[in-house]
Amino acid sequence: MAEKLIILGSGPAGWTAAIYAARANLDPVVLEGGHFEGDLPGGQLMLTTEVENYPGFPNGIDGTEMMAAFKAQAKRFDVRIEEYTGAESVDLSVQPFKVNDSNGKTWETHALIISTGASANWLGLESEQYYRKKGLGVTACATCDGAFPRFRDKPVAVVGGGDTAVEEASYMTKFSNPVYVIHRRDTLRASKIMQERLLKNPKIQPVWDSVVEEVLGNDSEGVTGLRLQNVKTGETKELSVSGLFLAIGHTPNTAFLKGQVETDAKGYIVLADPFGSQTGVEGVFAAGDVADSTYRQAITAAGMGCKAAIDAERWLAEKGID
Repeated sequence: MAEKLIILGSGPAGWTAAIYAARANLDPVVLEGGHFEGDLPGGQLMLTTEVENYPGFPNGIDGTEMMAAFKAQAKRFDVRIEEYTGAESVDLSVQPFKVNDSNGKTWETHALIISTGASANWLGLESEQYYRKKGLGVTACATCDGAFPRFRDKPVAVVGGGDTAVEEASYMTKFSNPVYVIHRRDTLRASKIMQERLLKNPKIQPVWDSVVEEVLGNDSEGVTGLRLQNVKTGETKELSVSGLFLAIGHTPNTAFLKGQVETDAKGYIVLADPFGSQTGVEGVFAAGDVADSTYRQAITAAGMGCKAAIDAERWLAEKGID
């Protein structure tokens, strides 16, 4: 017998959708994820040591604790959870839809919410991952982490050359000085107006033709510097910074869809209604970072999860599936 609703992913969007769906008596099943790198149960917040900008937590909260609380709330409403299980593939050409999970099981469902998130792109350095995982000064979200005391009135570096890198660097000038922008070329890829904004900001210092070779630091101070290599001369130098912000893009976790849902050039799911959650496939909804290349915040993901659950509930009711 087909499920009424399956939710893929267990970040803020997935758990919010699950809570709303369960309270609407949809008996949702959550395939939690976590079966491959970048598909963590709990999403990107599992990599965040402290969340200070989510309402309701005046003293902040550890990202893992927040997601544990989301999950506990879902359990309170008897949401069925398949832990460390994600979707390997789907067949959205038939109704009910088919979802093949990472344990070899095939599920059938009338409605589907895709909230598998997006993974930040990293440089792939061992030292980068060490300080990232320990929460000691390497991050891919200035909006999330930039206000932390470790970065205030201290030099930091942003890696990237597009609009996002310029936005992150500009944002960090509220807290840090100077803000180095490290780019492997001698010109930015950002739009002209964004480039002008960066070059006119006295707190931002471009570092051209350079790549990060190693992140320097220790367990007590965290990140203390970077070893850079000039791609044209091969010369190396050290740059003193207290933080490293990666702004080299995100990759939405949509590969398993294999083109069955419309995505944009970067792989983000395209919503049929930008103010809703319906995708181009009737009965398939999307929420959170997997369909949001702009904001990528926990609170916006949760809001999208709410909309997806309400949209799914209404769609099921219209189809007489109860």
